[in-house]
Amino acid sequence: MPSENTPLLTINQPSSRTKRNAMFWTLACLYGASAVGFGAFGAHGLKKTITDPARLANFATAAHYQLVHSAALLFAAQSGNPVSGLLFTAGMTMFSGSIYALVLDPARFKFLGPVTPLGGLCLIGGWIMLAFK
Repeated sequence: MPSENTPLLTINQPSSRTKRNAMFWTLACLYGASAVGFGAFGAHGLKKTITDPARLANFATAAHYQLVHSAALLFAAQSGNPVSGLLFTAGMTMFSGSIYALVLDPARFKFLGPVTPLGGLCLIGGWIMLAFK
């Protein structure tokens, strides 16, 4: 039986876990959409400025890995696995982001070379952490 102190209307606030899962879901969708955009840009827009097939292939690899791991991030968000979500987000940012920059302007972004394998390790870690959920 309600007492005089019982509120007439209760509002359920989303938990921090729910907010975090929603954030990962949104990031995954944005990363997936941008992967498609980067892939199209690499396939069509870069051919006018970059003639080296290896650099174009690297750009395509970055877009491919970003797209695949966007789907993995969706799964991590749905399963409520924050560690894998963080690792996938960091991995895509470092791995694909560094490759995009290195392909577009290798001299300017040479310092990002060591970031690429760190991003790859984060992606691997994300998959491993999915096994523990």
